[in-house]
Amino acid sequence: MTLEMKTSCQRCTEDLTNTFSAYICTYECTFCHECTEEMEFVCPNCGGELVKRPKSGKVRGVH
Repeated sequence: MTLEMKTSCQRCTEDLTNTFSAYICTYECTFCHECTEEMEFVCPNCGGELVKRPKSGKVRGVH
């Protein structure tokens, strides 16, 4: 199962395509750093914690 790497903040629609500062909850709601700070790292949709989204790319050593 892979993450859906959403390309924009769900609150302010900032483009997150080429940034490493996106945050997600367990349901993959996606927000920019500024919105995440304003929401105190709590997802407004589920109430869960917002954490830094992992970087995309291939994992070495996995076949």
